[in-house]
Amino acid sequence: MSIRPIALAAGLLVASALAQAKLPAPPPPTPEAAAKADEAKARTAHNTKVEAYKLCKAMDKAAANYFKTTGTGKQPSAGAPACTDPGPFAYTPPRPLEASGAHSPPETATKPPSSQTPSASPTPKKP
Repeated sequence: MSIRPIALAAGLLVASALAQAKLPAPPPPTPEAAAKADEAKARTAHNTKVEAYKLCKAMDKAAANYFKTTGTGKQPSAGAPACTDPGPFAYTPPRPLEASGAHSPPETATKPPSSQTPSASPTPKKP
């Protein structure tokens, strides 16, 4: 066995490690990309709710068919929660903090926030 293939493999391993170490960090997401990601997350959550609704309806149909064909006369429990339709997908993006008035005063200032009178009297210095 020759040392040459082992040295070549070790050199490639070191070179790949150095190449990965020099990769720059990904840039922070832009506001547009963050908004698209939020919408995609909301759409995925809605699709999960729709799939759960479809599964619930299919289970109800299978249970009804089972009770009809077996003739046991038993019915599904009345305490079982009903399937709730999530409705169509609707996404309303959140308002940015600046637009929501979080940093704005409730009304326009008409006088200065402080007065000329001191809040505490100064203590005299001892000689």
